[in-house]
Amino acid sequence: MSDALAGLDDIDWAALEHAYGTAEDVPGMLRDLYRSEKAADAADDLLVYVYHQGGAVYSSAPAALPYVLGAAADPAIVPAVRRELLELVGSLAYTANTAEPRFVPRAWPAAWDLAVTDLLPLLSDPATTSRIAVADALAEARHRADEVIAALRARWGVEPEQESRAQLIDAVGSLISHAEAQYDDSLDWLRQLMQGAEPATRLVAVQALRRALPGQDDSGYARAVSEVLFGSEPDTWSSGGGAIKMTAVWAVGLLGDDPASRAEATGRLLAHTDPSVRAGALQAAADMLSRRRSAVPELLPAVARLLSDAEPDNRLFAVRVLGMCGQAARPWADALAVMVTDEGEPYLPAQSHAIWALSRLGDARCVPPLVRRLSGEQLGFAYHSVHADGWWPYELSLTETAGGLGAHAEVLLPPLRARLTAASTLDERRALCQLLESWGPAAAPLIPDLNGLLDTDAAVWALDALAAIGPAAAEAVPRKRLRVLLDAPPEGQPFAPRCLALAYGRLTGDREPALELLLPQLGEPYGLGNLATLLGELGPAGAPYVARLRELLPVHKEGWLPLRVAEALWKITGRADEVVPVLVRAIAPLAERGGAYRAITETVKLLAEIGAPAAPAVPVLKAFLDTDERPVPHGTWRSVPEDDELCDAARAALLAVSYHSVNGRDRGIGRASATM
Repeated sequence: MSDALAGLDDIDWAALEHAYGTAEDVPGMLRDLYRSEKAADAADDLLVYVYHQGGAVYSSAPAALPYVLGAAADPAIVPAVRRELLELVGSLAYTANTAEPRFVPRAWPAAWDLAVTDLLPLLSDPATTSRIAVADALAEARHRADEVIAALRARWGVEPEQESRAQLIDAVGSLISHAEAQYDDSLDWLRQLMQGAEPATRLVAVQALRRALPGQDDSGYARAVSEVLFGSEPDTWSSGGGAIKMTAVWAVGLLGDDPASRAEATGRLLAHTDPSVRAGALQAAADMLSRRRSAVPELLPAVARLLSDAEPDNRLFAVRVLGMCGQAARPWADALAVMVTDEGEPYLPAQSHAIWALSRLGDARCVPPLVRRLSGEQLGFAYHSVHADGWWPYELSLTETAGGLGAHAEVLLPPLRARLTAASTLDERRALCQLLESWGPAAAPLIPDLNGLLDTDAAVWALDALAAIGPAAAEAVPRKRLRVLLDAPPEGQPFAPRCLALAYGRLTGDREPALELLLPQLGEPYGLGNLATLLGELGPAGAPYVARLRELLPVHKEGWLPLRVAEALWKITGRADEVVPVLVRAIAPLAERGGAYRAITETVKLLAEIGAPAAPAVPVLKAFLDTDERPVPHGTWRSVPEDDELCDAARAALLAVSYHSVNGRDRGIGRASATM
């Protein structure tokens, strides 16, 4: 150990940094790698402190690198720790290759070059896990690509383990574009592997070729992938014996950006005899549906056939995909309705998803089972909504399931009232209040119940619901009691004063408490969204603040603030001519590049409210509608619903512009005076 740590104390670690400050504690972490009871924690600490989350290489990394590699090469250290250290090296090298140069210390290139020299012999390490991690790290050795490729291919010729062989192939693919002498020969080698006999090797070779030649498609890729998927057994597709489901998802991805090929392959895999393959095809279908509108008629019928799959989780996923697609799932409404009872669907999560899918369709057959759920012990819906990327079929929330069912409040309110009365946790009380808020005036029969919650830890959400109910609630709730609540909000909820003041203003029309609380922020650079909304609610009475809002209008080009400030100015002054250009500028880039987030949809809704003066937005609105690729973030359960909402908003805006133009509405003046 003493030789491995030689020179450690000669480094001025206090002058170096990691993610949490000076690197004075790094030598202790490096020493602990050689203490068996501390080694695993030390490796974790190095990952957290020296690497952290990527995006930058900290100045401590070049100094620590040789010691990390020394421990990774020491056979006395357990294989799991050695693997983690090698993965740390690979992560640092990847970050150095992809981060902006200003975030990479000048000492890194020399340290990495020495590390590559030390890594090459470890391609023959006795531990398979180490060899895999070494090949992955060497894939970042771009400055020595020819030398490293030669070593990787030489090792491949004698490597006995299939998973390690696959990693060697993949590393070669990553380095080819940086090679010279090895360039042509290595491409030929990968093409030979792609045309070979081993299914897993063929797929990895396709991946490596796509890495080596990005943007250059080849018909051979699709042919190789199809021959593997439809000419071999699923357990031969993965080099490391990985889960068949995720291997199928990965393999479909190897078909590249050809929508037709991916849709055709996915459709066939949805009918595969292996349930794990069908599960992977369902996920691949969901991902394609989240990206392209034209995938709906191509894939949804095949997905719907799995509503009767023998595998419960496949039925659940199929229901989730149909529900995600909203009105496009209407042809299968009867099949979904069968699944909302124990007799039609014994698997409770799939049954819950069927209730949600019917509610998305506005199909009243979701109401009786929802009444039963609200009346029973097992609700089957979460109290919080989840916003996450990926395709984990998390539990749906009560609000997203029943939020659109206000028209059925008469039937749903009795069991909901009983549940609210019996609620024993803040989470449950909050969720039920949020559901009532989404119903607005339809929730009026529960005003007394909400009034009773104003003395509890759920006061914030109860007042939000009362404000959404409107005049009936304003008449029923004593103003004096609300002022007491504003003066003594629930403890432990730092957001409560702001939320209560805003809801109080919406309920009573008295916005003085909110103004008193939020106006001091008017001169601040951040946290202005709520204040801008509040000033807009004042209408023409907000005239004293117009000058500051006009100063803020051009400050931010994207996000919520341009929307909030522009909306406030328009509601106060009625002048569309000064806000429409800002709104168009905020949404236009997203129509071109995609990734439209919630604020973009809300901006489009505001343009619909503005009407004829929003005519400059027409080309952008049409662009949102005329694209096959959904202009929203892809790869989540919310992608299709968010795209549907954006399209509905764009159509409404176009209709409003056209209607008001035809009917002669003034193109520059709104509902307030334009002289402000």
